[in-house]
Amino acid sequence: MARRSKLGNALSWIRSIFIFDPLIYLYTVVLATGSLLSSFFDRGGRIQHGFARLWSWLILKTSLSPLRVEGLERIDTSRSHLYAANHLSAFDIPALYVGLPFQFRIMAKQELFRYPFMGWHLSRSGQVPINQQSPGAAIRSMKRSVQTLRTGMPLVIFPEGGRSETGQIQPFQSGAFYIAIKAQVDIVPMAIVGTYDILPMNHFHIRPGPIRVLVGEPIPTAGYDLREADKLSARVKTAIEDLYYPNAELADPRAQQAVLNS
Repeated sequence: MARRSKLGNALSWIRSIFIFDPLIYLYTVVLATGSLLSSFFDRGGRIQHGFARLWSWLILKTSLSPLRVEGLERIDTSRSHLYAANHLSAFDIPALYVGLPFQFRIMAKQELFRYPFMGWHLSRSGQVPINQQSPGAAIRSMKRSVQTLRTGMPLVIFPEGGRSETGQIQPFQSGAFYIAIKAQVDIVPMAIVGTYDILPMNHFHIRPGPIRVLVGEPIPTAGYDLREADKLSARVKTAIEDLYYPNAELADPRAQQAVLNS
């Protein structure tokens, strides 16, 4: 059994390094170039979003990772919302592009905008960069995000600020919730399940597996003051944890903490 397990892992690693990864790099170069060229006449970003969806669909199909979205029927997708999701893996973004059947923009780390091809797409397609090292740049990003929502374009955020190294949900940053309160839009909590098992942070070995995107009830921002961004952040975090932990193969740290406190 141990020998078969080691052999299977070795074959999986070889498949990832010599098939999955090269194909994903190829998709990124070709489709990001197409997105860049289309940006010169696609001011609304519709075609570029289409390129991103195709790129994401190819990645999920190539890596043999089926996607299922649950709960989206409770959302009025014709309205602008701030969609907040946990962040486990580089596969989270392809899962959201395939799973959400409408155009949206993403708040992403400034570093991603510096990469060839991918960064070009991000810059030209209206995604919002976050520079956590510069307070001035962070304020400009917030103002741009508010404007994006007010024009009717949904916005996707990862409130943890980066990918989880353990698969567990990390502390949330409150800046994104300031944006939601300022724009007066509902927040839609989402839990992404399965991507951590497929590709953890700082790994190149892709292990095929199912992905689920679980969509929760919208959380209104009406009645919240800008000084209550932390309070709203805690409410959204709890909603995402309630979706995530019962469906993930991980212990809920809240239950462990409750036992310690009892």
